[in-house]
Amino acid sequence: MMLDFTGKTVAVSGAAIGFGKAISSLFAQNGAQVFGCDILDAPADLAPGITLEKVDLLDRAAGAAWIASIEQRTGRAIDILVCNAGGVAGQAPRPLEEVEDADWNRIVDINLNATFTLCRTAAPAMKRAGAGAIVTITSSAALQASLTGVQAYCASKHAMLGLTRQLAHELGPHGIRVNSVAPGFVRTNPATERQWEAYGEEKQRALVDGVALKRLGTADEIAKAVLFFASDLASFVNGQVLSVDGGK
Repeated sequence: MMLDFTGKTVAVSGAAIGFGKAISSLFAQNGAQVFGCDILDAPADLAPGITLEKVDLLDRAAGAAWIASIEQRTGRAIDILVCNAGGVAGQAPRPLEEVEDADWNRIVDINLNATFTLCRTAAPAMKRAGAGAIVTITSSAALQASLTGVQAYCASKHAMLGLTRQLAHELGPHGIRVNSVAPGFVRTNPATERQWEAYGEEKQRALVDGVALKRLGTADEIAKAVLFFASDLASFVNGQVLSVDGGK
């Protein structure tokens, strides 16, 4: 079944690589007008129908301005907001007592605070429109300890899920649905490739063996879950988290 997003405006953060790139491409393939942002330059193979801008979401004013600019250019509310930007900010696991405040804050800022800023800015126009869908990209680390071993990453992903559930209740009366996709480990970008290599052959095998489907997922499979939440197929689905991890 093909999903039709013709006439829909979609905003995706962290859209240059990995999940964000796959999500943006799939929405565009299904008719949406897609606006993406990232700290990285647009990839050479950016799909048609996507406008990608360089925005540092650590700057809350810049994130808010990006959302406002989309509304100004389209003359309407954003229909679908996907809060995907995040990660471990290049950090490796270390003992709790060695974690600096700045390192903790940077990860919380890019995961939780960027999501908060984008949702806060997009909500008023969505409320006026009486409709909208927000999808946060959390992680299996929102439901359990993180494979990354990075405390701030796990804590911020748990917090993103809490924010998702709270906003579902706050925004639901306005016709706005808020849900979360929680991917398992997927090799999608330089950070996950470094993580994969650091495991070594034995741990890599154990990770795959721990998945019921006996393989790792793909960015496209995460994107399909996002499109489900954004579509009319999920018209009565709100405040939910969908683990896309192959079965644990």
